Amino acid sequence: MRATKRRFDANLQRVRIVEKGRAMRAYVCTRCLKSDKVAKA
Repeated sequence: MRATKRRFDANLQRVRIVEKGRAMRAYVCTRCLKSDKVAKA
């Protein structure tokens, strides 16, 4: 039995990223930003 129903949500930040050659705003997790999975604009 779990004592609490705690959830571990992703740490999302709203940043400008480059996708398909153009800059756009998106919610990206900080782990993806640190590991360079997403290119910041």
